[in-house]
Amino acid sequence: MPRVPRAGAAASLAPLQHVASGLAEQRASCPVVLVSMPFMDFRRPSIQLGLLKAIGSASGFPVRTFHANLDFAKRIGTDYYRALSEQRRGMVGDWLFSPAAFGDAAPDPEAQLLDDFADELACLADGSRGQLRDRLLHTRCCDVPAYLDDLMEAFPWHEVQVAGFSSTFQQNTASFALARRLKQRYPELFTLFGGANFDGEMGVEFVRSVDCIDAAVIGEGDAVLPRLLDTLAAGGDLGTVPGLARRVDGQVTATPSPPPFNRLDDLPTPDYDEYFRRAESLALLPRAAHRTVWLPLETARGCWWGAKHHCTFCGLNANAMQFRAKSPQRVLEEFGEQARRYRTFRFETVDNILDMSYLRTLFPALVESDTNYEIFYEVKANLSRAQLKLLADAGVTQIQPGLESLSSHVLRLMRKGVSAAQNINLLRWAQHYRIHVSWNLLWGFPGETPQDYADQAAVIPHLWHLQPPSSADRIWMERFSPLYNERETLLSYCRPERGYRHVYPRSIDLDRVAYFFDYGMDGALPEGRSLPLRQAVEDWTAAWQGGNRPRLEYWRAPHFVQIQDARRAGDEGTYTFEGSLADLYLACSTRPVTAAAARDQLELEEPVEAVQEMLLELTEHGLVFMDGPLAVALALPAARARAAQ
Repeated sequence: MPRVPRAGAAASLAPLQHVASGLAEQRASCPVVLVSMPFMDFRRPSIQLGLLKAIGSASGFPVRTFHANLDFAKRIGTDYYRALSEQRRGMVGDWLFSPAAFGDAAPDPEAQLLDDFADELACLADGSRGQLRDRLLHTRCCDVPAYLDDLMEAFPWHEVQVAGFSSTFQQNTASFALARRLKQRYPELFTLFGGANFDGEMGVEFVRSVDCIDAAVIGEGDAVLPRLLDTLAAGGDLGTVPGLARRVDGQVTATPSPPPFNRLDDLPTPDYDEYFRRAESLALLPRAAHRTVWLPLETARGCWWGAKHHCTFCGLNANAMQFRAKSPQRVLEEFGEQARRYRTFRFETVDNILDMSYLRTLFPALVESDTNYEIFYEVKANLSRAQLKLLADAGVTQIQPGLESLSSHVLRLMRKGVSAAQNINLLRWAQHYRIHVSWNLLWGFPGETPQDYADQAAVIPHLWHLQPPSSADRIWMERFSPLYNERETLLSYCRPERGYRHVYPRSIDLDRVAYFFDYGMDGALPEGRSLPLRQAVEDWTAAWQGGNRPRLEYWRAPHFVQIQDARRAGDEGTYTFEGSLADLYLACSTRPVTAAAARDQLELEEPVEAVQEMLLELTEHGLVFMDGPLAVALALPAARARAAQ
């Protein structure tokens, strides 16, 4: 039976109700807009905006988002916009908005950047360098000011008290440019910045040197944003808000950041409503009952591998390496909720690494649910054949495994925790189960040898039937990476990439705001040593761009294997193995094995030395890859056998 409250008890609740009502009114009187500027990818919404909008709204604040990057993509054309957003070298995206951001203080009035990076920028336009220069200058001098003028009229800025900007990679100067105009027209507007570009000392320096920034969140904003908005709404002391950098009496103060947010299940589902309304109204997306957008979705933060062995070149996660993951049930619910809400079945998880426990929980549940999702995940490259099959059955169609090299020695220098044989085996089974692999080939690590380059260049022609890397290049030097942190002992020099000086005024300390650096590496091989490897990758890529992709497939029967080799046009052939040789080939097909392990598995009578000789003979024909004692077969099961496997 419910207990009836006494009159005195009911009366005692009145002050609390009054306080709650007053707090709600206070929050409702602090409207907020969260803005995403160029060069955020226009093809998908910003998860930063979507999540923070949902967090602020759940706390009672009227929060809107504004994907202003869409307007610029519409203005200059989507192909051109996409090329600019993907062009990291030279910082040309930030350069385009530099005059609008800094006025007369902007550097490079003569557009020297376009000469310094002419080769790198050639991909931005068909035609001569002169035509490219004219196009970029028109964008900088005409399109950018007109775009900013239109933005000032495209949103009811007078209705908001706080404008928040999320900035990652080349979003800084476009965000500064709009914030500068807003502060000129609405001096009382509070401008708040955050995102990866404001981690650590980068954010503190930007607050010090860029007048249009009132404050910046340093680190994760999930818990900070509601507290900051409450403090602003109440007229309280911002010095009590953790993880906040601001100017006080001409000096920058920064409060310590809170611990990484670890209650991911408590986070609301991101709100992408405004993105789809705006993208469709601008005709950047078709109005359709079934959408094909890859929707950003977060299932984990940090990196469990990096927390143990930080990969030497990786600058991700900054000070938030601690790994945290949502529960499988929460992830399943979020997939379903977002699919229903936005009518797309494609999900691009933003996690840095797959939570391995999901292989026992989430993915079997996805298989059981019989859904039609297409999912992208970043994974570690040590996944087995069975695990890749599970991912494929669960709807994972794309992965980024961070392969980085085909040399076990170089992988050890990187602290990757995998071998070249594992990398190649992942490429094999991902292709067999029709999972697209995004990966890069990197070089330039201290301790590499000429043999590392030669061995990789030699093995690549045998891998033409597998997916080639998206790029092959020298490593970038990134802030927060172990190589950068140990620069005083490892590098002969380290300075901000030369593009920064064409973007930011002298009043900004580039050493404190740069994320990418030019450098000289003590102990790394000269750039010329990589030419054979670079050429081998180019040949590999060219082979995949032809009409008939290379193939290396096997058919099997008991103690019998036939391999069709169609890796090179005009040099096709068939290999036939019987008896112990056929059994040995299949024994090293599922995963890399040693000669001794294969002999024991097959209960062969031949000594280990004889088994090793057979593997070496198969290697000479490019049918097996030997990685020290480990051997992995290179051929894939024939296409007709896929359905049964």
